[in-house]
Formats: sequence, C-alpha cells, structure tokens
Amino acid sequence: MAPKADSAEGIVLNFVNEQNRPLNSQNAADSLQKFNLKKAAVQKALDSLADSGKISFKEYGKQKIYMARQDQFEIPNSEELNQMKEQNSKLQEQLAEKKKAITEVEAGIKALQSNLTLEDIQARQIQLSNEAKQMEEKLIKLRQGVTLVSPEQRQAVEKLYMDMINHWRKRKRMFKDVWDAITENSPKNPKEFKEELGLEYDEDAGISLQSFDGLVQGATKRAKR
Repeated sequence: MAPKADSAEGIVLNFVNEQNRPLNSQNAADSLQKFNLKKAAVQKALDSLADSGKISFKEYGKQKIYMARQDQFEIPNSEELNQMKEQNSKLQEQLAEKKKAITEVEAGIKALQSNLTLEDIQARQIQLSNEAKQMEEKLIKLRQGVTLVSPEQRQAVEKLYMDMINHWRKRKRMFKDVWDAITENSPKNPKEFKEELGLEYDEDAGISLQSFDGLVQGATKRAKR
C-alpha cells in the first residue's frame, strides 16, 4: 500500500522518485527542511521505504545510499532519446534568447536610471542660470575696466612666482656644480652616465628656465612701480 502523500514516508518517497539519483539521508534531510522534517524522521522514512521495497538502497560500509526503483520508469528508445535531444537543443536556444533579452532589458533599465529626473533637470537649470549670470556680471566689469584683483593680491602672487623662479635657478646651479665635480674626473661619458642614473634635465621635459625670464622681468617692473 502506497504511503499517504502528506505523510513523512509519502513526502520522502515523492522526493526520491523526483530526484532519481543516489541520495543519502543527509542529502534528503537538507532538501526536505521546507517540510519541517527532521533528519531522524527522514532516516526512518527512508529505511521503512527500503524495507518495504518501495525504494532501493545499497550499503557502503556504514553509509546507506538510497535510489528510486528503476523498474517504475519507462525507458525511452533511441528514437525517443533523439527527439528529447532535439527538444533539449531547442530549449537551450530559447533559453539563450531569453537571457539575451533579459540582458538588453536590464541595460535599458540602467540607462533610464542614469538619466536625470525632471526635478534634477530643473535644479541643474537653475544652477547653470546662476553661474551664467555671475559670469555675465564678471564680463561686464571686465569690459568696464574694473580691477578684479587688488594691487596687494597681484604683488603677493608676483612675489611668490619670483621666489619659486629663484629657487629653481638656485637648485639648477647647485646640481650643475655637483654634477661637474662628479663627471670632471670620471672615465664615463657624461651623457651615458646621465642615462644610466636616469637623470633628466629641464630640457628633457620640454621646459627651460630661460623661457620664464620675460615673465620675471615683467613682474619685477610692475613691482617697482
């Protein structure tokens, strides 16, 4: 007599038949937690079903492996197997198409989420309008010849610039003195030695101290006024 479908044995029997693969009691208990079946109850049901011949089992030492009885299943012939393979292939193609469609939809959702909302657009418009107004006011002042930088601020910037140029010139001179002392009696070619050490001159970086002399002289003239 078949166990009731809602009994522990009925639930376990249905699970073993659906899985149709070798299982131990732990595999079954883990999968049947949703039915509030404890491992002890699952083990008891498996043993009862095996003893009554409703499922098969084999012992490997202390381990018992349970399986669905294979004589209850219809074995497909070669033609049916080929049809199943073709159907499986078509299903795989449909699955790939569905996944592709899902990916495209998700990409579209992300693109929409990255767009600004109406509130964001309005806030951005107000911000840009304010910035444009400020720039326009500044442009009007420049056209009217209004001084936007005070003489004190200009002198402070010019002094800082001149100090940096002097530091540059001083360090350049210090390096030249040390480099000349090292290479004066060195048997190595200075150019090859420089490349070996990985040194770079200002010119190697595309700049030169002399190119800034005009700016320094202009700043000095203004500072004297």
